[in-house]
Amino acid sequence: MAPQPFGRLITAMVTPFTSDGSLDLDESRRLAAYLVDEQGNDALVINGTTGESPTTDDDEKKALLKAVVAEVGDRAQVIAGVGTNETAATIKRCHDAVEAGAHGVLVVTPYYSKPPADALLEHFVMVADSTDLPVMLYDIPSRSGIPIPEDVLIELDRHPTIVAVKDAKGDLVSSARVMASTDLAYYSGDDAVTLPLLSLGAVGLVGTSTHFTGAATKEWLSLWEDGATQEALELYRRLLPVYTGVFATQGCMLVKAALAARGFTTHTLRRPLKPASSAQARTFLQVLEAAGL
Repeated sequence: MAPQPFGRLITAMVTPFTSDGSLDLDESRRLAAYLVDEQGNDALVINGTTGESPTTDDDEKKALLKAVVAEVGDRAQVIAGVGTNETAATIKRCHDAVEAGAHGVLVVTPYYSKPPADALLEHFVMVADSTDLPVMLYDIPSRSGIPIPEDVLIELDRHPTIVAVKDAKGDLVSSARVMASTDLAYYSGDDAVTLPLLSLGAVGLVGTSTHFTGAATKEWLSLWEDGATQEALELYRRLLPVYTGVFATQGCMLVKAALAARGFTTHTLRRPLKPASSAQARTFLQVLEAAGL
């Protein structure tokens, strides 16, 4: 495998809230420890979309980062989701991430604005210039409205702090071309596509289902790296219904429902999201059980 700046297995952690909607830092620390110590994550993304980042303010984001860094920062990397559709705001969140002790930042394509390629390139360069932390770009056109063009990714590879891509583009051929032309470490941003991306040169996963599949996913990632490809494929296939099932509705809704069924205080979501229905939760729990989880 290529260099893995953030390890192989990363989970985009949900954000626990109390019943009145306040940030629950105690449960956040407990969840982070579970993800690192029991599910084997090498890193966690905090304040990502799965963490309902559009609903938390900057002070909450900083407090959550500090709490998670204090809890697991000695044994896993903590990556701060900092991307917005405004360059200045993204740079400010980079500074907040440094102050909170984060080990890296995740920068999504500016959503809704749909900047042209040259402006998009300048946005990422300006953000990366503002911090010494390693930067993971987040390429997810289904949410941002536009992909990061291949030539922009290839140009960004020249920047010393831009080291990785969370790839949720859904275009394996395009991803393969960029991996062949750069030293960027590619991480799958879609749980189910991880193995195909590995075959093209990717190094790991930033997952959602990995709140539950983390240990088993890390097992087959290690098998793949060791050349035991058939064994890796068999385990991947067993987990595939979970990789896809977690997105039957918004991923954080099902993750929070299943965590709550396992004793975590994660029932509350902030609007516009809402808790999964009992039928949705039951179906996902059955998928987990069928996979031996």
